[in-house]
Amino acid sequence: MSTPNQGEETFISHLIELRDRLVKATIGIAVMCIGLMIWPGPSRIYDIIAEPMIAALPVGSKMIATGVVSPFLVPMKVTLVIAIILALPWVLYQLWAFVAPGLYAHEKRLIAPLVISSSALFMGGVAFCYFLVFGRVFHFIAEFSPQSIAVTPDIENYLDFVMSMCLAFGAAFEVPVVVVILVRMGLVTVAKLKEIRPYAVVGAFVIAAIVTPPDAVSMFSLAIPMCLLFELGLLVAPLFVRISTAPEEKV
Repeated sequence: MSTPNQGEETFISHLIELRDRLVKATIGIAVMCIGLMIWPGPSRIYDIIAEPMIAALPVGSKMIATGVVSPFLVPMKVTLVIAIILALPWVLYQLWAFVAPGLYAHEKRLIAPLVISSSALFMGGVAFCYFLVFGRVFHFIAEFSPQSIAVTPDIENYLDFVMSMCLAFGAAFEVPVVVVILVRMGLVTVAKLKEIRPYAVVGAFVIAAIVTPPDAVSMFSLAIPMCLLFELGLLVAPLFVRISTAPEEKV
């Protein structure tokens, strides 16, 4: 039987462990950020991020900076964001290492794949947005723009747009993880999700219409992958439930 002092010591030890994991996660992000600042450097990183927009503008066009310190702060901000994204597996590993000792063996068989797949899916969503969506969206906007308007985006506004779009696509690509968690927690069955498939498709298009610019290209670019990933979640959910079910639950 544990005493109050033992319970307090256990709580303090958990806090110390949490602090250590947070420090390690922060160090990982800092190391990645320093590495990116050394190579290729904040300026080059922003140039890479801006390439889809520059490619859609007339030859010789550039973006503008309306703030005095924007040419310095904006590249530093995008470098930090990319460092966080690249360090995401390390951060999630620290989270996993903190919670793993308190999990049963069957729970570990579920958490580990979810941690790996969620980070991979988020990065996949960001990559999909950058490589396949931005070019089409910016060319559509440039072609739709009247000839009397000179399209010269501000670098800070452009970064805010890029970050919001990448976040939206990264989060949208987590649909299979959400489906697996809902099914594993018993909140809904795979059969029920299949029944409401038409509503899920409509919901995907509604979400895409809200979080993307008001054009059909970006809306379909987000909605269609969400629908496909929903189907992927329906396929893998029974497998995750089977491998993460405790022996006594199977009886």
